[in-house]
Amino acid sequence: MPRKFPRPIKRVVIKVGSSVIATYRMKPRVARLRSLVEQICQARQKNIDVVLVSSGAIVFGMGAMNHMTRNANLATLQALAATGQTILMNKYLNFFKKHGSCCAQILLTWDDFDNRTRYNNARDTLNACFSNKIVPIVNENDTISTEEIKFGDNDRLSALVAGLIGADLLLLLSDVEGLYDIKDGTRYFFKEIKEITDEIESIASGTKKKHIAKGGMIAKLEAIKIATHANIPCIIANGETEDVLSRVLGGERIGTFFSEKKEKLLARKHWISFGVKPKGFIIIDQGAQAALLTGRRSLLLPGVVSWKGHFKQGDVVVVCDQVKHEIARGIVNYSIADLYQMKDKRGKLEAIHRDNLVLAQR
Repeated sequence: MPRKFPRPIKRVVIKVGSSVIATYRMKPRVARLRSLVEQICQARQKNIDVVLVSSGAIVFGMGAMNHMTRNANLATLQALAATGQTILMNKYLNFFKKHGSCCAQILLTWDDFDNRTRYNNARDTLNACFSNKIVPIVNENDTISTEEIKFGDNDRLSALVAGLIGADLLLLLSDVEGLYDIKDGTRYFFKEIKEITDEIESIASGTKKKHIAKGGMIAKLEAIKIATHANIPCIIANGETEDVLSRVLGGERIGTFFSEKKEKLLARKHWISFGVKPKGFIIIDQGAQAALLTGRRSLLLPGVVSWKGHFKQGDVVVVCDQVKHEIARGIVNYSIADLYQMKDKRGKLEAIHRDNLVLAQR
């Protein structure tokens, strides 16, 4: 029986990892890149919009410079990313050209999601690409973005892009068939997962190919949480599978399918939860915690115990209990300097309005 999606696939985000498109010697896997481009062009002929989120820049840069281990020096990593990005895009450009298609390079950083104006501009750019039959190829801007090189991964980026454009499917192409558990030395693959529970998360592990890839299955599950909360189903599949994209879009039951959340977070609250990097922390007392968790309440200033970070009015902060567990995220009404100056917090002033607050227990 073919796999049934919740709605027709008219827009898909594909994330391909470095381990899929690069050899152990850090060189491009030409046949795989060629096949991927061919499948994307076939999807475009069926009027399916495609965004390709492609890793590989740093890896290809390492191959070009004969670096067999990942350098810890930030400036060197940025130079390798700049070198490898030209190799990556040159391969894609030539393959798309052979199919009479055009591709575009779009490099994004956390700031592009953090700032609402730039966030909307990024969406407009991607939509303009679709209108002009251009395939956007997205990557983190590793040449300037220190946070991405240290902590980021393209799994999360692909999920944010999927939410940004309202995709109908996020396809994560890895070097495994999907999410699996190992019992008595045997791999057992999951065909479908309706919800990512603590048990499912305990099965995941980090990548074993640290010289090539970052993130691993843990990063993929975090990305899937972001996408499914935006009402976008996800699939983890093996990028080495023949005609993987065509077969997935055709409903073949390959890979692990993750159902979308039935209750979609509104765009603004999804952005607060996932699309922006928090600028600080606010610690609250038990009374404020109970008010937030038991009712749709705003966070009032008297419930704020302490704070940490470098936030200004309008920034997103993490709201924590007194043992530092995350309770919520929200857009704060005061800068950290304002809070230090407020000696009298006995009033009913709101630190975060309820419309700008999203509970962590989603």
